[in-house]
Amino acid sequence: MTPTELQQAVDQLITERHSVRAFLPDPVSAELLQDLFRVAARAPSGTNTQPWKVYVLTGEKKKQLSQKILQAHDHPDPAAPHTEEYHYYPLQWTSPYLERRRKVGWDLYALLGLGRDNKAGMHAQHGRNYTFFDAPVGLMFTIDRIMEQGSWLDYGMFLQNLMLAAKARGLDTCPQAAFTQYHRIIGEHLSLPDSEMLVCGMSLGYADMSKPENSLHTEREPVSGFVHFLE
Repeated sequence: MTPTELQQAVDQLITERHSVRAFLPDPVSAELLQDLFRVAARAPSGTNTQPWKVYVLTGEKKKQLSQKILQAHDHPDPAAPHTEEYHYYPLQWTSPYLERRRKVGWDLYALLGLGRDNKAGMHAQHGRNYTFFDAPVGLMFTIDRIMEQGSWLDYGMFLQNLMLAAKARGLDTCPQAAFTQYHRIIGEHLSLPDSEMLVCGMSLGYADMSKPENSLHTEREPVSGFVHFLE
């Protein structure tokens, strides 16, 4: 492969990767998953700390977790609400982040034929997060609580490596902060030690491109909108 061909291949993987929200039931082999994690682990980390920990759920173990979370999602207990352990999103939304958030939400709902008054439909669609959008593999990522902010930056590079390695092998993914609200359920289900906290979840499998939601490709700011060249 020439340098130009390599560049084109890498650029294609990065630009074609997007969050998939409907998967085929086709299984992903343990050997393929091992290969993905081997490649993803080449992500850089400060002083080579490698702060990532991954729990792979398939079959009955995944199904049981989905059932537990959906029960809490559909029947919340006001006396014991499920809340995030850390703030993924800002506590106060301002422009342009608020507009971007709203746009991706309404674009998705429009593809699914969900009007703004269809609260039940939106709730059900959000609940599909917890079935991993029917993907055959559910991933949970944790980090040791002693690690600080820099390790979370490292973690993002690991997750991106994993998603690109999956894309290169014909697989698709959806990284999901939605799981963080139910970290207590997940921690109990995975028997997590108190020293670990949930970072996020991820669905992984083969995209079902017959589903309208998988045609959603979010917009990106032009380079001029976020890069400052100083001379």
